[in-house]
Amino acid sequence: MTGQLLQLLDRLLEFSMPHLVAVPILVPLLTAALMLLLGESRRRTKSALSVVSGLVGLLAALALLRWVNAPETGDGPGSVGVYLPGNWQAPFGIVLVADRLSTMMVALTGVVAFAASIYSTSRWDRAGVHFHPLLQLQLMGLNGAFLTGDLFNLFVFFEVMLAASYGLLLHGSGRLRVQAGLHYIAINLAASSLFLIGAALLYGATGTLNMADLGMRIAQLAPADRGLVHAAAAILATAFFAKAGAWPLNFWLVPAYSAAVSPVGAVFALLTKLGIYTLLRLWTLLFAPDAGSSAAFGQSALIAIGLATLFAGAIGIVGTQRLSNLAGFSVLVSAGTLLAAIGLGEPAVWAGALYYLLSSTLAVSAFFLLTDMIERWRNAGMSVAPHERAGNAPFLAEDLRVLDDVNLDDEAQALYGRAIPAGVAFLGLSFIGCTLLLAGLPPLSGFVGKFAMLSGAFSTGGTSVPAWIFLALLVVSGLLALIALSRTGMRHFWTQPHPTMPALPALEVLPVAGLLAASVALTIWAGPVMRHAITTAEGLRTPTAYRNAVMGARQVPNPAAPAEGPAP
Repeated sequence: MTGQLLQLLDRLLEFSMPHLVAVPILVPLLTAALMLLLGESRRRTKSALSVVSGLVGLLAALALLRWVNAPETGDGPGSVGVYLPGNWQAPFGIVLVADRLSTMMVALTGVVAFAASIYSTSRWDRAGVHFHPLLQLQLMGLNGAFLTGDLFNLFVFFEVMLAASYGLLLHGSGRLRVQAGLHYIAINLAASSLFLIGAALLYGATGTLNMADLGMRIAQLAPADRGLVHAAAAILATAFFAKAGAWPLNFWLVPAYSAAVSPVGAVFALLTKLGIYTLLRLWTLLFAPDAGSSAAFGQSALIAIGLATLFAGAIGIVGTQRLSNLAGFSVLVSAGTLLAAIGLGEPAVWAGALYYLLSSTLAVSAFFLLTDMIERWRNAGMSVAPHERAGNAPFLAEDLRVLDDVNLDDEAQALYGRAIPAGVAFLGLSFIGCTLLLAGLPPLSGFVGKFAMLSGAFSTGGTSVPAWIFLALLVVSGLLALIALSRTGMRHFWTQPHPTMPALPALEVLPVAGLLAASVALTIWAGPVMRHAITTAEGLRTPTAYRNAVMGARQVPNPAAPAEGPAP
């Protein structure tokens, strides 16, 4: 019965292709338009539409993911899906491309967005106006950027995503959000300007902005034109480094992400991954092994920036005690790890990095949501605890002596042996799960991803200095993350100064539990996921299939004109 259902699903996928490629873009776009027509008085309807839209987008992404991973049968499942929205053949028209890498990112976006949309319906969507339409437009921009096949539309989807993120960052108002929002807007406007300059230079040197076509033309460039292409690539990379949170352009990231409301922070964890995805996609297409003297251009710079970002994130994570800042620095550690792994240039390392990308994004998104629940419990809804402002700890006396009754409740009864309330148990276990994932400890997927990257770096007998530095920083960053998160966990769970119990609505518990369950599933089914990652990395190393699929996509012929009848 299961086999028959899977066969039926495959037939439906074949029938819906290639139009299914556009669904992750069209669904949030149409949902946002419908929400704007409803007005702010229909909040419950908007919340329901947001959750339903997130579910539909997630199902479409999973269907695309199944399609690209099915056995190849010519133009059937397993091929690269190419959709020509304007029915103009590449490189002249808009093109959407669904391969293993882009569908994986769209599926990851669907999981995180679905969890964030459910969580927001509990309280945060009422903190300001137009929350759900902005969230849908953000998803449209993210999915479009992952699926587009040309630089111009990549810029368009980037701007759609950024315009929505400006409103989402300011959602809930407050001085800290406005201050962080101004810095966020300024750095992204500067990065967008660099994006345009780099794209214009590339177009001037090659005469095309289609990514597949760019890779083919760069291999045929005259030596005199390669300097201009390299300069354009460096300018583009600077823009993407800023969006990915790479050092030294990441000064804005932690204040902005920590100031945003928790469901927005969870979705923002995807924005840095978009910058990393774009770097990986363009670097492997433009500077592939067949690019002549341009092959692997900028590899040493990519490794150096990645290692510096990893070091900065590790120092930052051990130097802060605020939960939201811990989540922000965890994003930097993840970004630095991925950039350094990409720069090593080995498909085996890329495979481990792609697996780590999934794990770290799920973990950070869950941590952003969990942070809100813990802070609301500990600080009566305040985003910053009073003792953090005053500079003293709630479990120490003013002269830094441990209080004698720290292990007693209000009735002076010993706390040992008493049952842990369900709400506290959920928060504590979820915090432990996030700690294991972010620190990369066994047995969860964070450890599997780091081990896979290191195994790939040294499996070919590589003993290069960057590989050894990467190993050292990966271990040290995990240790510092463990120290910082353990210290914060003890402060929040072992030193509770009052006996109030957390009130955890189901709409908040389920998204966090779902993201952590997805991380556990990633660990249990590590084999199939790693096979997908290995196949994806091999395709990135040799992008011939991607280029042939894009450049070989044909226009749909117009219907035959009806035959004319006899003249009257």
